[in-house]
Amino acid sequence: MYHTWMRYFTPSPVHHRLGLVCLGVGLQHGTLPTVGPRTLDHHVALVISAGRGWLTAPDGRRRTVTAPALLWLTPGVPHHYGADPDTGWDESFVDFTGPATATYTELGYIEPDRPLVPLDDTGPARAAIGRITRAARRGNPLLEVETSAAVHELLVALRRARAGTDADGDPVLAALARDAFLPLSIAEHAARHGMTPAELRTAVRRGAGCSPKDYLLGIRLGRAKELLAGTELPVAAVARRVGYHDPAYFSRLFTRRVGTAPARFRHRQARSVPGGWSTRIPEPDDPPLITGPGG
Repeated sequence: MYHTWMRYFTPSPVHHRLGLVCLGVGLQHGTLPTVGPRTLDHHVALVISAGRGWLTAPDGRRRTVTAPALLWLTPGVPHHYGADPDTGWDESFVDFTGPATATYTELGYIEPDRPLVPLDDTGPARAAIGRITRAARRGNPLLEVETSAAVHELLVALRRARAGTDADGDPVLAALARDAFLPLSIAEHAARHGMTPAELRTAVRRGAGCSPKDYLLGIRLGRAKELLAGTELPVAAVARRVGYHDPAYFSRLFTRRVGTAPARFRHRQARSVPGGWSTRIPEPDDPPLITGPGG
């Protein structure tokens, strides 16, 4: 015996330009029928939250699936799977497509070469899927945009839920973020962690989907923007605070990556601040509290 609930959507060409659209959502549990062998033309994230079953991988090997787990069904790749006929399983699935899937794959959020992914927790992923199911009511004028946003959220939740992921984040990435403003080369960063540059590149690529240089650059430029927008510090001082002792090099780098020069960025972000400007803004890890009128 099994129970099934599902909805399917047909987003318009305009909605496809969002980059990622939801094509369907479903919740099923029990001794479900076997699926496949079949091949799809879109992606499916299949979240197993309870029970067990099996999956036949593209190489023909049959693998045991034990909850909590994620099955990636990717376009053009045959798949064949099923719940254990004695125990069944609980599953939630989301069908989606769009050009943004290529970027999510490049960043490591979607793993075509890893069709079975053990998870530590399915709660956040199921919450994102729940938002899709609630949006799926017929006549919802925001259906396509709401479900598109929830698919982005689902991919982040699944990335965070991979088994073996540290609850506080990847320790290598956390250490790099802590040291991001020190004037260190990639080799020096690697040495501080007892790694070779190649090992550091592999770790950062796996954790953040980019190179160590790009990871550090994103943190540095983000902080530089905060200082430019929130203080009157000279550009040279901003450069030094984010790890660049050559302000001309910093300005060229900022302009190339942001698309506008630091001074121009500051001018565009200009604010009228009661009491004047400060030379210090709150640290990113210590944001101010925002309370209501009575708070």
